[in-house]
Amino acid sequence: MQHFKTLSAYMDYLELPRPEHPMLSVFSASEGGFLPCPKESSPPITNDCYSISLKKIVKGSLTYGRTKYDFTNGAMIFLAPRQVLQWDNSAVFEQKGFSINFHEDFLKGTELAHQIKKYGFFSYSANEALHLSPKEEKQIESIVGNIEIEYHNNQDEFSKDIIISQLSTLLKYANRFYERQFLHRKELSNSLLEQFNLQVSSYFESGQLQENGIPSIEHIANQMSVSQRYLSDTLKKETGKTTTEHLQLRLIDEAKNRLLQPNKSIAEVAYELGFEYPPYFSRLFKKKEGISPTAYREKYSMN
Repeated sequence: MQHFKTLSAYMDYLELPRPEHPMLSVFSASEGGFLPCPKESSPPITNDCYSISLKKIVKGSLTYGRTKYDFTNGAMIFLAPRQVLQWDNSAVFEQKGFSINFHEDFLKGTELAHQIKKYGFFSYSANEALHLSPKEEKQIESIVGNIEIEYHNNQDEFSKDIIISQLSTLLKYANRFYERQFLHRKELSNSLLEQFNLQVSSYFESGQLQENGIPSIEHIANQMSVSQRYLSDTLKKETGKTTTEHLQLRLIDEAKNRLLQPNKSIAEVAYELGFEYPPYFSRLFKKKEGISPTAYREKYSMN
């Protein structure tokens, strides 16, 4: 897999204009114009840059894999360094918006270098983009306008600090708008929880618990075709519980059924549920239910 260590090498590969700053590039659609489009297709690649872009498709469609996504109203996509990128030539489009790319070293020595790692949306997939309202779009574009002014100005001792400050403000607004999106997309959240539970049930019923152990959240998210971070953030906002807590609840529910089978020991139930160490199963069960597996069996067994 090809990896690009510098922003200039990455821009050259995309067949986009070289950046005016060695670690920062800013593209925006001029009045009546369109964003420059990268090369038509690419095998999987990685780079050392962050990317923040607003996509507004004017003509054509944007395709990731076999799925087409609607970006006509303006949607923001965030990419972190070393994320795998790949696209094909199945779509030809004209787009408005902006694209900001900056090397991770551009943030070195700044507070944003630490803050940016806390923004989970850099781990989201394209279909988990931030969809902006017209008002939100104007707010974001205003901040990008400030960045663009500094980017095209003659660089001085204040330029980097001003750009970093504006990037920090942009990310804070994005975080606020994602919070709004989580709150207003209850139907999507419910759908994700339903899909999550179906995937866990399928894993249990297929006998993979004993064979492969407790599934990882990453495995479940991959089966659902969503990113692990987005799944966790969405369920946390909607239900108050993390994906790990939802998985543990499903394990405990399954444990209750198996504990009431009199011919199985507590250790056997633990191993069947994918727990490598039965004492850990017993501690988790007691933490969630308030009583030990043995006490539960004694209390609810019909025998």
